Amino acid sequence: MLVIGRKPGQYIVINNSITIKVVKTDKGEIRLAVNAPEDIKVLRGEIYTKTASD
Repeated sequence: MLVIGRKPGQYIVINNSITIKVVKTDKGEIRLAVNAPEDIKVLRGEIYTKTASD
């Protein structure tokens, strides 16, 4: 697993098609903006875990 520190406004790019940007930090919580092609599913971890176990 790759761990990268980012500040609000900074982002990472995955495979030239997915951008993940830190848009806000508030009281220890982080908000991320994900820009990905429509054919790529983007799920929150708890949703992914639930669907994977069903």
